[in-house]
Amino acid sequence: MKPDLLTATDARFPPRLRERLGAGAPAQLSALGNLNLLAQPKVALFCSARCPGSAIITAYDQAAHWRDTGRCVIGGFHSPVEKECLRILLRGPQPIIICPARSLENLHVPSAWKASMAAGRLLILSCFPAAQRRATAELAARRNKLVAALADEIWFAHIAPGGQMERLAADSSRQTHSP
Repeated sequence: MKPDLLTATDARFPPRLRERLGAGAPAQLSALGNLNLLAQPKVALFCSARCPGSAIITAYDQAAHWRDTGRCVIGGFHSPVEKECLRILLRGPQPIIICPARSLENLHVPSAWKASMAAGRLLILSCFPAAQRRATAELAARRNKLVAALADEIWFAHIAPGGQMERLAADSSRQTHSP
């Protein structure tokens, strides 16, 4: 599959990115899947890579709640807890937007995602050029800012002190939960 490219002048490009990120907004986005999901009210899911058991259970319960209520969830789904939440969400009918911390060029779409994509309830979105084929900590930080800017609400399952999630939470005035 070849991704759709949206430049900042494209009518489908989310104006929210320019509003919230200003000069830091990406010049283009690449997308695979249903671009109409960008118009949905979205909640962003974030979780530090290291997470206590009590926060893990809460995160899984929250993902099941979003799935059962049809809430559109956006995230990178990279940390172990986020990956498991994605598995929970993929079992439901609600929309999902996945933002990898790399380009979509030559992206292998996992078979677990294909049914959701075919049903029009999955969008894979990236702000990285074709040369960015591997996720790095820097790209993940940029991706997380994109996800937060696109979201109507932000939910942190866990924020490890001194980590990337703590910096993201401090930068976000729309934070709705941080245990």
